[in-house]
Amino acid sequence: MEYISIKQASEKWGITKRRIQVLCAEGRIEGATKIGSFWAIPSEAVKPSDMRIKSGKYVKEKE
Repeated sequence: MEYISIKQASEKWGITKRRIQVLCAEGRIEGATKIGSFWAIPSEAVKPSDMRIKSGKYVKEKE
């Protein structure tokens, strides 16, 4: 299995290196492994969908 770096994944997916680090830490990139202080991402990994709230409106639960 071939791996790519965070920088290569950033260029491939068009998102920042920091965002990829967060996605790896959250376990949202399947097969990503931490080797020392570096993340190794499988070359065939797919870009995870963006689950952040974009509208600026937050859903509040009724108590």
